[in-house]
Amino acid sequence: MSALSDNPFLVPSAAPHGALPFPDIRLEHYEPAIMEGIRRHDEEIALITAQADSPTFENTIAALDYSGQLLEQVSTALMNLNEAETSDEMQDLVMRLTPVLTEHSNNVTLNDALFRRIEAVHQTADRTRLTQAQQRLLDDTYRAFVRGGAGLDDDAKQRFRQLTAELAQLTVRFNQNHLKATNAFSLHVTDERQLEGMPPTAMAAAAEEAGARGETGWTFTLHAPSYVPFMTYCPDRDLRRQLYMAYNTQATEGETSNVDVVRQMVNLRLELAQLLGYPTYADYVLEERMAKDIAHVSEMYDKLLAAYMPAAQSDVAAVCQQAADNEGEAFSLMPWDFSFYAERLRKARYQFDKEKLRPYFKLENVIDGIFGLATTLYGITFRENREIPVYHPDVKAFEVMDADGTFLAILYADFFPRESKGSGAWMTNYKGQWRNPDGTDSRPHVSITTNFTKPTADTPALLTYDEVETFLHEFGHALHGIFSATTYPSQCSPNVAWDFVELPSQLMENFGTSGTFLHTFARHYQTGEPIPDELIDRLVRAKNFNAGYACIRQVSFGLLDLAWYTRTEPFTGDVIRYEKEAFSPTRLLPELDETCMSVQFGHIMSGGYAAGYYSYKWAEVLDADAFSVFAADGVISPRVARRFREEVLSKGDSDHPMTLYRAFRGQEPTIDALLQRDGIQAPSAQLTIEN
Repeated sequence: MSALSDNPFLVPSAAPHGALPFPDIRLEHYEPAIMEGIRRHDEEIALITAQADSPTFENTIAALDYSGQLLEQVSTALMNLNEAETSDEMQDLVMRLTPVLTEHSNNVTLNDALFRRIEAVHQTADRTRLTQAQQRLLDDTYRAFVRGGAGLDDDAKQRFRQLTAELAQLTVRFNQNHLKATNAFSLHVTDERQLEGMPPTAMAAAAEEAGARGETGWTFTLHAPSYVPFMTYCPDRDLRRQLYMAYNTQATEGETSNVDVVRQMVNLRLELAQLLGYPTYADYVLEERMAKDIAHVSEMYDKLLAAYMPAAQSDVAAVCQQAADNEGEAFSLMPWDFSFYAERLRKARYQFDKEKLRPYFKLENVIDGIFGLATTLYGITFRENREIPVYHPDVKAFEVMDADGTFLAILYADFFPRESKGSGAWMTNYKGQWRNPDGTDSRPHVSITTNFTKPTADTPALLTYDEVETFLHEFGHALHGIFSATTYPSQCSPNVAWDFVELPSQLMENFGTSGTFLHTFARHYQTGEPIPDELIDRLVRAKNFNAGYACIRQVSFGLLDLAWYTRTEPFTGDVIRYEKEAFSPTRLLPELDETCMSVQFGHIMSGGYAAGYYSYKWAEVLDADAFSVFAADGVISPRVARRFREEVLSKGDSDHPMTLYRAFRGQEPTIDALLQRDGIQAPSAQLTIEN
């Protein structure tokens, strides 16, 4: 075990802006640093509870919020890297330390002396002397302790500890099983005729994957940059079926099965909620969200189903007809056929092939374009700084400077898939933002992680349009963190309600079809020619292609989430069959008995979106409504962006999200803008999201 004096977590970092010295951090540094962080945090809590002075906001609520910074830094680094750059040894370490961290968290929340002080401040504070942010922090702290079991009797507290410890370990196990299942499968093809029509970029990547494995031909995996183009363009139906079934049966059987893990997690969350006095886990979760309750979420889904299901059915019928036109009327469309024939229909209807965009989306140019968009909108600039340490050679680190030249943040960008990295895309902080008691501003260290198309020996990284959208999405999250300007650590952006956190990210996606934006960077990687206006026009015209199907697909995921977390009784049945029943109101394609999404649906099982997946559609209503303000002022509007930064991005959780939204928008959001953007006409346009 490393001596504390040699532990890089326990000495001041010499890196620019105090960045983590990643190359110096070894696996054996984490555990002693976490134990030291727990020791220091315990001391800080003891100082709060032992003082003779009466409880006040400053000596109790603020002091608690500023406590535990070392532990937060070390545990954040460990958990982030366990997703972005893991190993078997790191996974074992996380599994071992997770119950330790959970126990410490419970020790804080279930500390009677601490809760009595918090309760006293909550009951006696003169709120006229507190800022809005302080009032919100006071209420949130008190509520967090109550929701964390502080008001339970001793026996119930003990059970609460057991439940949270078991859930924490199951969360880690769920992720580890899914990653192992993803990496365990590959599809090896040696006959090029079976791949006729596949994009050259996908073929080159598959050839490199095969070579790396010591194979000839082409190897495809379940990682998105390999799976998505294969399902969209591979003409061989049997190969599509093989890859589709492998993808959609991940973690359903064998050593990596998550079937029983799902059952346990759902039941433990239900028991935890009922222990705290809530009928369901969804009731427990939604109390803290913009939506407030199950009824508001259900209303949104009812409205969306009514508005979009006819369009979705029409979308699927058109794809089926395309398949029949190509293969004969007797052809029966299966799920592994949908993407392939949908793409053929898109080409036929709009003379538009998304792959035609790829040569104009060289990653380096996309980076310049998206950073340039932020410069135009907000006046900020980005400069790669190779002196900032990174945790993998693929990672780039940028200094973000404000319009006046002051330092705003570090931005890490980790773009490419690897076996040590989880699937999907996400944004996180390695360090949050807050204002120290002495008035100095501690700026954030923000990270975006994706799984984009990798460069090959002959071709640079050329992104799909969907990957450009994903970049914009995660960059929106990053901007939320970069612009944070709060006082207290727990209120920094993007630590906001889950159904508000997707607004900045989804709003940024709207710029992806702006010709003004695309012309700033989209040039052919070989010729340097700018992207043709005609191609942009086709992109815009095809933007709403299958919008009904896409919406109902998202609604189906949300209904599955609600099905698991609105239960009032423990689940003892068949996970796969229960999932099929949850999907039944939105079923548009033939059902397959073996497939199961729940066992790999990290968002609702291990990623913080349990009883919260509705947030994506909820935020889509918000982002369409908010972007209408940008559109009314010419789309790329620094004037509107300045207001969005001041009223939303910088505020974090210092006020209620609806209050922040109304301050920017001037009114509460409606579904009208979303329906208009998606080209949907329906009587549900009067749906409002109430505060």
